[in-house]
Amino acid sequence: MRLISVNEFPGLSECECIAIQNELSGELVQGCPLAFDEIRTVAGVDLAYWSGGAEYAVCCIVIIDVESRRITEKQWSAGRVDFPYVPGCLAFRELPLVVETAAKLVRKPDVYMFDGNGILHPRRMGLAAHASFYLDAPTVGIAKHYFKVDGAEFTEPDTEKGSVSDITRDGELLGRAVRTQSGVKPVYVSIGNRMDIDTAVRLALTLTDNESRVPIPTRYADLETHIMRKELQNNPGFS
Repeated sequence: MRLISVNEFPGLSECECIAIQNELSGELVQGCPLAFDEIRTVAGVDLAYWSGGAEYAVCCIVIIDVESRRITEKQWSAGRVDFPYVPGCLAFRELPLVVETAAKLVRKPDVYMFDGNGILHPRRMGLAAHASFYLDAPTVGIAKHYFKVDGAEFTEPDTEKGSVSDITRDGELLGRAVRTQSGVKPVYVSIGNRMDIDTAVRLALTLTDNESRVPIPTRYADLETHIMRKELQNNPGFS
């Protein structure tokens, strides 16, 4: 398997992207190499977009210490986005900035947590799954909204915190709807790569505080993207 450089993404057709996804899907590993208690740090990853003659985005990665829930490092990268929006091919838009930002990290996190999906995807290759091949680390997808995959089914979990409901397609477990706060909307957890669903759900619940239904790593990354986007939009020299 030859891993396509992220620098080659802008020249790919939709058919080529789908072919790459199908090939990588067969290489996914379901199983975390670390026991839960060995996971010390989790990095939240998110991007924000804006237009300014062209389309731009900023990626922020925020690393959280699992035990203290404190930020240990954060990095960002921003630039022009040249790959168009194609449903089901989000990774080809976002991975160049994700890879660039991850390369700036002083310490590699044990797990990357994405604001998006892993194998909860038509070809089992959402952003969190695709990213693992470039980041060489276990990945988890945490989506705020349900991404409808043809043939996938689930029922709403009970309203109590910690309640879950499996999302399945033809007997395959694609993810879980997880109630991280009682009486609020669930989040949708799916493994990316080198991860198992029980560990992914446990991380989501462990790293959610009373401020939000979204786990701390991706929530902090989301907040950082809004801060950086505002700064960059007001910087006439950026573009």
